[in-house]
Amino acid sequence: MRWRRFDGRKIELPIVDAVAKTLVREKEAGNKLKVCIGTDSQVRGKTVEFATVIVFLREKKGGFMFIANYKTEQRMSIRERMILEVGRSVEIAYALCNLLDEHGVALEVHADINTDPSFASNAALKEAMGYILGMGFVFKAKPDAFASSACADKVC
Repeated sequence: MRWRRFDGRKIELPIVDAVAKTLVREKEAGNKLKVCIGTDSQVRGKTVEFATVIVFLREKKGGFMFIANYKTEQRMSIRERMILEVGRSVEIAYALCNLLDEHGVALEVHADINTDPSFASNAALKEAMGYILGMGFVFKAKPDAFASSACADKVC
């Protein structure tokens, strides 16, 4: 995956190294961080575009994010798409969890899945929750899943 910042600047380092460098910089600046990871997708014709974000929240000082966009032309149901979104988020969370633990940074995985059964995305709620919690991560769904439903949605 190719990562960038919100302003469009490319992240040249491997994502684990870029996050490590960011954690050190923020700690030296006296900031306490929390990291939230989320993925969203949009269907446009035959193409499904995904956006995964790593959101760094500074306690009482705003935040920033790293972004990766990618596309596929694979046809899938909404349930499959939701599980694929969660899978992408878990993949990144798993790659970063040891690093975040070393630095004492809290991690949440956000799923763009509605808790209201009247929405189509709810069909994947139990599976997504089981997957994320089973991996040992803190799980958030809509309306609390801002990393996926707001941040990733904005850049998708």
